[in-house]
Amino acid sequence: MNKRILLVEDEENLHEAIKLNLEIDNYSVISVFNGKDVMSKFRQGRFDLVILDVMLPEVNGFDLAQTIRLENQITPILFLTAKHTPEDKIRGLKLGDDYLTKPFNLEELRLRISNLIKRVNINLNTKIKTYSLGGLTVNFNSFEVHDESGLVDTLTLRQIKLLKLFIEKANVVVSRQEILEKIWGYDVYPSTRTIDNFILVYRKVFEKNFPPSTFFKSIRGVGYKFTP
Repeated sequence: MNKRILLVEDEENLHEAIKLNLEIDNYSVISVFNGKDVMSKFRQGRFDLVILDVMLPEVNGFDLAQTIRLENQITPILFLTAKHTPEDKIRGLKLGDDYLTKPFNLEELRLRISNLIKRVNINLNTKIKTYSLGGLTVNFNSFEVHDESGLVDTLTLRQIKLLKLFIEKANVVVSRQEILEKIWGYDVYPSTRTIDNFILVYRKVFEKNFPPSTFFKSIRGVGYKFTP
C-alpha cells in the first residue's frame, strides 16, 4: 500500500510540483490549500506524514501542528516554509519533527520525507502514553484514570485532548479562545461554560484529596492555568 501524505501548501504552482514528484515516488498525496481545512481532512484518514506550510490562509501552520499533536502523537510533521529565522526553526522543531526552508532542494526534501516515514516505525513504542498527577495515572490510549487500587474514572476524547493541551502548556495561562479553537475546531464554538464543566471534571477527579484549584486554576477574564 502506498504511503499517504497530507500536503498543506497554499501556493498552487509549488503545491502541484511537489505533489507530482511525490506521486512519481509512489506516494499517495492528499492536497489542502487552506489552513482552515486541514483538521477536517486530517481526520478523514490515516496519514504517514504531514507536510505543512506555516503561512497559510485562515490558520497558520504552527497552530495546526499543535492541534494535530493533541489528537495524534505519531504521524510525523515536516514544516516546509519560507520562515527561516532561528526562532521560527526552534518553534517548528518543538511542534513537529523536521523543518525545511524555502527555497529547497527537491532531492533533500525527498530524503527527509523518506527518513521521517522510516523513523515512525522505530518510534511507535517510545511515545509517552501515560501521565501522573496527584497520585493518579492517566492512560492516553484507554482514556482511563487509575490509582494504586485500580480504575478511578474514564475521560472523554475531548477531555483527554484538553488535558494534553494543559500538560503541554503547564504553568502558562491558556486563553479560552485558544482552547475553543484547538479542542473544538475552527468552525465550532461552544459556550465557555462548556470549558468550565471540563475544569470541574478535572477538579473532581484529580483534586479529590487536595485543596480546590490546586492543579487547575481559573484566571478571571482570560482562561485557565495548569500547575502540576
